[in-house]
Amino acid sequence: MKHTLLRTMALAPKWTRVALLTTSTLALCGTALHTAHAQDAAKPQAAKTMPKDADPDWEVATVKASDPNETRGQHISFRGRNIMLLDTTVEQFLLIGYSMQHSQLANLPDWAKTARWDVDGLPTVEGQPSLHQVQALIRKILAERFGLQLHTEQRELPVFALTVAKGGPKMVTNTSDPNGWVNQQNSESNGRHVESLTNSSMAELVMILQFHLDRPVVNQTGLKGRYDFKLQWSTDDAPTTAPDAPPGLFTAIQDQIGLKLERVKAPADVLVIDKLEKPGAN
Repeated sequence: MKHTLLRTMALAPKWTRVALLTTSTLALCGTALHTAHAQDAAKPQAAKTMPKDADPDWEVATVKASDPNETRGQHISFRGRNIMLLDTTVEQFLLIGYSMQHSQLANLPDWAKTARWDVDGLPTVEGQPSLHQVQALIRKILAERFGLQLHTEQRELPVFALTVAKGGPKMVTNTSDPNGWVNQQNSESNGRHVESLTNSSMAELVMILQFHLDRPVVNQTGLKGRYDFKLQWSTDDAPTTAPDAPPGLFTAIQDQIGLKLERVKAPADVLVIDKLEKPGAN
């Protein structure tokens, strides 16, 4: 059932590498954001982050076809202001940049599913970007260098409807900053995945859940606030026999936070590609 593992980017001194790992053939391209921390010989210092309200563009960026003889695998790397998006198809850029599933892309040319590209550039804003800012940079490189033009349609699709379970939600209402960003801390080991969210809206929870499932997630909870909660489950691809192992995601979300995922057909956004072209020379 799980197709991707999304992890937002933890701070690391000097160097951060974000790997993109495919975990299923039904997957959303493999958008797992895993951070590997480089250690200073001296006392480590957290990297400076971009201001949370920043909307970065590319100050300069090169786009070239990936070397087919190299086997680096899809990943995102950071070194200072430099950001590299490596060995990635346009389809994968779309899935990551727009938080979509394969079923939510229409009119995508075949080359966009197979040809792999390297993007190397500097954003216009200093500091390590958040997940949302990385997504914005991906959308902008698609428009600026791949000539992407698209429109959004609502189509009836197989989806997971996120609703409130019987008994109501089991989350703590956060009243600190209704316009603030979600704080996400997560981990995975021995078949156990943990998501701790602070100041999360249901829209942000939906985005996170979608990276773990094989179809779009539609918010039908009617919940408008922001919440704090912890959700932990046993992953499908690495089952554990530990006596304290949590349940699977569908049971965990109902038992632990009072919500429910149901398989239904419902209207969902679809990105219809109107124009897309291979990039020219840098």
